[in-house]
This record gives sequence, structure tokens and C-alpha cells, in this order.
Amino acid sequence: MADDQTQPERDLPEAGTSAPRGTSHMAQQLRGENAAVRELLLALSVGFTLPGPLPAGLDHKLASPDSPDLDAVVQRAESSGLLLADGTVVGPAQHALLNVTPTARVHALQRELVGFVSAEGRPLGDLARELARGGLADPRVAAELEAAADKALQHDPGLAAQLYSEALLAGADELRTAARRAQAAAAAGDLDAAGRIIDGLLMSSDPPDVRLGVDVAASVWAQRGLLVRSADLYAWLGPANVGRSAPLAAVAMVGSGNRAGAAEIFPTGSEPVSPTLLAVALSQTGKGVMESMERDPHRGLPLLIHASDMLNASGSALPLPDTPGALAALLALHSGEPQVADTIIRSAVAARQGGDAARPRLHLLQAWSAMQQDDADEARLAINEASKANHWPLVPRDEFLCAALEVGLARRSGDVHDLVMAWERAREAMLHTAVDLYSLQPWGEMMIAAARLRETPRVAHYLDEAWALLTKLGEPPLWAVPLHWAAVQAALLNKSPADLAPHAAALVRAADYSHLAAVLAAAGKAWVSVLAGRFQATDVENAARGLKVVGMPWEGARLAGHAAAQAEERRDMVRLLACARDLHPHGGPTGPPTGPPAGLSPEVRRSAAENNHGAHPDSSGLSEREKEVARLVLEGKTYREIGEAIYISPRTAEHHIARMRRRLGAENRSDLLVRLRLALGADYPGPD
Repeated sequence: MADDQTQPERDLPEAGTSAPRGTSHMAQQLRGENAAVRELLLALSVGFTLPGPLPAGLDHKLASPDSPDLDAVVQRAESSGLLLADGTVVGPAQHALLNVTPTARVHALQRELVGFVSAEGRPLGDLARELARGGLADPRVAAELEAAADKALQHDPGLAAQLYSEALLAGADELRTAARRAQAAAAAGDLDAAGRIIDGLLMSSDPPDVRLGVDVAASVWAQRGLLVRSADLYAWLGPANVGRSAPLAAVAMVGSGNRAGAAEIFPTGSEPVSPTLLAVALSQTGKGVMESMERDPHRGLPLLIHASDMLNASGSALPLPDTPGALAALLALHSGEPQVADTIIRSAVAARQGGDAARPRLHLLQAWSAMQQDDADEARLAINEASKANHWPLVPRDEFLCAALEVGLARRSGDVHDLVMAWERAREAMLHTAVDLYSLQPWGEMMIAAARLRETPRVAHYLDEAWALLTKLGEPPLWAVPLHWAAVQAALLNKSPADLAPHAAALVRAADYSHLAAVLAAAGKAWVSVLAGRFQATDVENAARGLKVVGMPWEGARLAGHAAAQAEERRDMVRLLACARDLHPHGGPTGPPTGPPAGLSPEVRRSAAENNHGAHPDSSGLSEREKEVARLVLEGKTYREIGEAIYISPRTAEHHIARMRRRLGAENRSDLLVRLRLALGADYPGPD
């Protein structure tokens, strides 16, 4: 450098002495005969390593007869304390050299370094990231970062997003990488960023990689709970351009009610575009959904299970409107097989099917399966897993599913306060989503809860959309049956036979194609007979036990318990109460068993258990059964509500309360409430 010649020479510290405090100042003063030291330190600061190769300018300087050789320069640099024994420049000196050297000179050295590494056939590795973050625009650096991002995209989308951003800094083409950058952003949970990137791609005159871009956008819209927008995107792409994404287009179109469009874009007999696990998994997914639309839908579930297994094996995490594991679980739930749904989901979760973005939905469907099987504890564990699966909040689709789960669990617990709170959350969640085929079960739960809380008008237009969707799809039995059952339960709660009739008739019509429909039709008929006060205990018990077979033990217990409360004959009441307890054992006491002694006939044992279960009081003066009744009394429940909650008759509940009043010496109801609170003590937390 010209200015090096004009600066006065300065001595470096003697060997063995420490570097001066002003290391940055020392770096700036390396001129004259020490210029070679400066050049070496700068080269090493940029990323070159000893023993070489080194920049051409430095090699030329060291080759001069007037300059010391490399070993002497290295020794002088080490003696100064600016170069460590491992060949790295001390931090302050490195920082100073890079700051005082013109940027163009630094970048020229970095490009020379990249050339050396490339010529040797070695990857740049982390150096590429440092160079990009340092502002070096170089196509070789950009290409390596882009390739690294492509490799990370499937298993670490967060890292891929960072690498794509750094590739842009190094000069990568923004439009050409847009679809993959959007995929990384969506998989990393940043739906807004993914949407913005895709908007920029689709607005260009000739968007590259447009099919992947549409896949990403369709996945984002589906997670936002607006599956119809996903279908619109595939319709815009068209059959000629959809390629291997045709099965995904079919999933989106069927889910939003466009069965004809799905058949056009993914015709019957379509074969996978290649024999790979991924291609076959996608093809089977589309075929499984299409088969689920048929009058006899039984082929759909095996196809989707196969698709889920193959996607698990492939390890791919492509953007999807919904994963085959989730779709297979939905079909199993709609078929009355929640145990099968649970098995499918556990396999998908273990294989990380769909990547991190899909995990919350899989856990929530696992919770739904547990709720159907009357396992509230397992359902809440799965909800908790969903909430902590990722560091970002639940997407709107999953938030609505989670809220509907909370409604369902609160409704089954019988706690009106919890139900009202869950309902308020669900009402807000449903404002951010829309009806589609794959959300009918949550909407059915909302329908029943709305009837229970006299809030039906708030969900009426959503339910109108659900019925219209099913009509457009030709009333496919597999998908329609659970919603008809929900409508039957809502009509029963509203005491509206006129509203019940068409849904009961739909269940009867579907019974020829669906075992679940046949069971639900029998259960609906039993409910009507119970409410009319004209029923046979045998028919009710058979219907209740049939509900358990299709994964609805709580519904079966509720039917049997309600019938027991209406029974005129004591033996019928005892029989139905025993059935209810058998189907829903959690409705009984939680403490240790204190029932009647062994050796009695089953009927006598059941009757004794009903009237004297846990009859031995503790220090509170109340038996375990009486404590249960006391808690319900303090919650303000009537005799009938107490009976339905713990599966005893209203008369038995009345007898329990009368005995507690006598035992506690209460003179009236107000006095009884005070004494019950004192008797329960720590066992009764009081109202919220």
C-alpha cells in the first residue's frame, strides 16, 4: 500500500512481553517494515489460515528480497501479542483491522478466500454464513447457503429460514427462492411472513416454482381455518399445472365442498407421479379422501392409514392442507372407532409427521379420541402437549379445535360454570375460522353446547353452512352421520321433536352403509322413548351399550342414567343405574370402595350400593357418597341433576340430603348449606 511507505517505522513489543493495552491502536500503527505483519493479520482476520494458501498480494510481498519470510512475519506477529499460537488474531486487533480497512479491500480478500476454498473442492460451511452476514455479495456464497437451506428445509425449517435470509444477503435471487423461503417460514410457524412471500411470488408475471408456492399458500390458508381459499388456489393453478400436487388439491376441494373440481383435478385411477414413498403417500391420501365420499366409504380409512404409514417412513415434511395421519384419524372418529384414531395419531406423532407445524393438530385429535372414550385426564394431557408442542401460539384452525374440546370436556363434566367459560373462549375462536368438512365434529360439539346454554342463534349460520356443505357433497354418510347425531342431541335438549325428526330419519337412511349410523339411530329412538316416558329398559340398555361399542361410553351412560330417573319399576331403575355406572365408572366415587359385602346376588348388591355406598362416615360426619352429594348441593344442583351427575335416582339423592340434614342437625336449607361447607372443609374449595 502506498501510504505504508510514508509512515514512520515503529518497533513491535519484544518477544515474551504482553501486548499493549491499546491493541486496536497498535493494529492501526502497523506500517513500514511491519506492513507484512499487518497484511498477515488482516488475511487471517478475513478467514485465511496458516500455513496457507494466503492472498496473492501477501505472497508477492513476502517474495520480495527486502521482506522477511513467512516464518519471520509470523514470529513477529506472535511476539507482538496480536497473533495467538493457534493462528488466530486476538479479538480487538481483528475488529480494529476489519474496521480501519476499506470495505472494498476486505470484500476483495474474502472473494479471494472463497476462490481458494472452491478450487480445493471444500464447502465453505459456517464461513459462508459469516461472509453473508458481513455483507459479502458473491454467487458462490449464495449458492452454498441456498443448498444448505434446501437440505435443512425438511428437518429444521427454522434453520432453513435463516440460511435463505443469509443467501439473499449474499446475492441469491429473491423470486427464485420465494416458494422455498415461504415453506420454511410456514413450517417454522410464521404464517404472516409465509403469506407475504407467497403474495410477492404469485403477483409476478411468470412465477418460478409456482406449484410449490401454491402448496405452501394452501397449507397456510388451511391452518388459518379457511380451507376454501386453499381450494381456490388449486383451481387457479389448474389441472395442467398441478402435477404431483393433484392429491393435495383434491383434499382441499373435497374439504370445502367442491367434489366435482376434485374429481377433475385428481381423476379416478390416477397413479403416483413416481414410485417413491412420498409420491405414493400423497396419491393414497387423495384416493382415501375421495373414497370417503362414497355411499359405502369403508375403503377410505385403510387407504389413509397406508398413506400415513408411508409418509411416516419417508420422513418428509411437505406443506399440506392436512396430513394423512390427521385425515385417517378423522375418518376413524367419524366411523365410531376412536381407539383406531388414537393408534394412528401416536404413530404419526412418533414419526414427526408433517414436521413441527402439524404436531399440535395431531395432539388435539388425540385429545378428541380420548374425550370420546370418556378419558378426560388423557384428553387434557394431549391438549397440554398440543399447547407446548411449539413456541408459537396455536393457529386459528387448531385454536378452534382446542376450544371445542374444552367445551366438550366441560359439558361431560356437568360443571355449568366451566361450560360457560369454555363456551366464551370457543365463541371467540370460531370468529377466526370457517366451516369445512374436516371440522364438522367440533361444530357438532358447539351445536350441542349452544342448545344446552340456549345460545343456538350464535352458531346458527355456521351450522347452516355445515348442512349446505354436506348437501353439496351429496350427503356422504361417513361425514354426515356425527353431525346428524349432534343435531339429535341438540333437539332433545331443546325439547323440539320437529327439529329432531329429519336428523333421526337421516340416521336411519344411513344405517345401511354405516354401523355407526345404525347405533346412533337406535340411541336416538331410545332417547325419544325415554323423554316420552314410554320405554323398555332392555331397549335403552342395548342402545346405551351400543354407544359404548362405537366409542361413546359417556353418551351411553347419560342415556341409561336419564332413563333410570324416569323408570317406574325399581328393578328397571336399578338395572339402568348399574348400566350407567358400568359405562361411565368415573361418575362414581373417587375414594376407596366401601360397598356391600360379597356373597349377595348381583341385583341386591347393586341396590345396596345405590342406597348405601360408602355409608360409613368419617370425622366430617359424612360418607364418601354423601360428600359427593353435598358438593353437588353446594353447586346448586337439583335432585334430578344430582342423580344424572353421579348415576343415582332423584329419589335416592333426596334421601341422601334428608339423612345429611338429620345427621348434621340442620333446621332448614340455608342452615344445611352452612353445615355442609363446614363438614367438607378443605374438601370443598368453594365457588370460583
